[in-house]
Amino acid sequence: MVCMSEAGAAPARRSRTPSAEVERELLAAAEAVLVRDGPGGVTVRAVAAEAGIAPMGVYNRLGGKDGLVDALLIKGFDRLRATLEGGDEPDMLERLRACGLRYRAFALGNKHFYAIMFEEAIPHEQDSEEVAEHALGSFHPLVRNVELAAAAGVISVTDPFEAAQQIWSAVHGAVALELKGLILTPDPEATYRGLIEMVLRGFAPR
Repeated sequence: MVCMSEAGAAPARRSRTPSAEVERELLAAAEAVLVRDGPGGVTVRAVAAEAGIAPMGVYNRLGGKDGLVDALLIKGFDRLRATLEGGDEPDMLERLRACGLRYRAFALGNKHFYAIMFEEAIPHEQDSEEVAEHALGSFHPLVRNVELAAAAGVISVTDPFEAAQQIWSAVHGAVALELKGLILTPDPEATYRGLIEMVLRGFAPR
């Protein structure tokens, strides 16, 4: 991240970059390394090199590797939440169904993020309270969709939070198997859609 005033000239010192901008650059670099090289490639040195700054900058801005991983986790959970909140289907049962389908789409489209979010693919110290808050926040859209479906009378549940946990347990297990290459049926998408329908039938109004 230095410029040359003329060919062969000494690097010109760049103007001081605001702290928030440096942190954004580091996070963008960390995501680039994660997507390109996988969880194992995310190191302080690799991210610093990608961002074009000294490794000490990672420690100064994010507190080292643990802070870097926490920042990636927050970004991943926020992205998952945005994905699950993306539906505007007028039929509440269809919106709940689509929410489950979007969960799989997120996992398959963000495999490395999913690995660090749910498989601890990058070993680090215990997640911060901020990470835990964002992780829980990514669960709220499913709870909300269950509440809306129940209010519309298209499903029957006594505790929307408990029902959402049951749905998440089912779809998360299916996605985890698929990511590990352990789906034995010829069409994983069709199998997943069948799982969604089975779960929804279990909540059908009595």
